[in-house]
Amino acid sequence: MVAPQPLATLDRERYVSLTTFRRDGTPVPTPVWFAVDGDTVVVVTHASAGKLKRLRANPAVGLVPCDVRGRVRAGAQTLTGSGRVLDGEEAARASTVLHRKYGPQMRAFDLATAVARLVLRRPAEERVHLAVTLDPG
Repeated sequence: MVAPQPLATLDRERYVSLTTFRRDGTPVPTPVWFAVDGDTVVVVTHASAGKLKRLRANPAVGLVPCDVRGRVRAGAQTLTGSGRVLDGEEAARASTVLHRKYGPQMRAFDLATAVARLVLRRPAEERVHLAVTLDPG
């Protein structure tokens, strides 16, 4: 499936700032790895991440291209949509799509996480995959 124009443009970026909202409406932007999968954007995060708690309370999100530090280029278009947590087959597909996009970078991150877990003797932190569907228009 060919991605709609805003998603095709977004897919060329390496990072996106995912904005979630606190209960009082305060926006909280976070730079994340993402990939476009058909007409949705998939993101990976840790189960303890604040963005996950905020998303469960309010599914509204914003997406805007950024650099690894979350800095947004002047004039970059913010896309709005709604997010949801994926599980089962959908989460497995999201993981595959993200690994396809980030390849060696994601594998290196996976390896570093595993080594740190062994050295620190902590259980692995669960990863959660999210899907963002853009608002029409």
